[in-house]
Amino acid sequence: MEPFLFAVLGGLFIIAIQWLIKKRLSFVAQRPEDYAESDQTFDIREVLNGPIICEGVIYGPTGRVTSRFVGDFEAEWKGNAGIMRETFTYDSGNTQNRAWYLTLNEAGRIEARADDVEGVGSGFQKGNAVQLRYRLRLPEEGGGHVLDVTDWMYLAPNGTIINRSQFRKFGIQVAELVATMRPAEELLREAA
Repeated sequence: MEPFLFAVLGGLFIIAIQWLIKKRLSFVAQRPEDYAESDQTFDIREVLNGPIICEGVIYGPTGRVTSRFVGDFEAEWKGNAGIMRETFTYDSGNTQNRAWYLTLNEAGRIEARADDVEGVGSGFQKGNAVQLRYRLRLPEEGGGHVLDVTDWMYLAPNGTIINRSQFRKFGIQVAELVATMRPAEELLREAA
């Protein structure tokens, strides 16, 4: 009986350690308060406004790049309500369009809606960071799965946004996205 008891206790210990790592020491354990003490303020109404260029990669479950993309965004705000239209072009030649409907309240809470998002996404802006969590429905050609997404956007000192997103199914990470976003005018000035 003792070996069985030790095996059960060992299994429970491993589960507890994994839970602790996930809840306290991992990417998804970040909290907006972690970024409250910042010399910059990420106000989505200002930073995510106008034409924006996005460039990034998507990593699959093995950590290898499975897709590269460029996005052209156009965002506009009326008070605390905004819409961000996105057009993505992938290395496969496929394109994807999405429109985010965003609402920001006075406390910094964000509500986010899109056609491929189940329910309402929620998040928070604090200091130099923005967090969003939502359930994304993949297109049928991508399996039609619904994934839990944790998005973090960080404002760099030069105004560039660094975006890191993790996609999970049943709590297991199945993909990760890393991208940069910059005002389109800035890129045109650099090219001139």
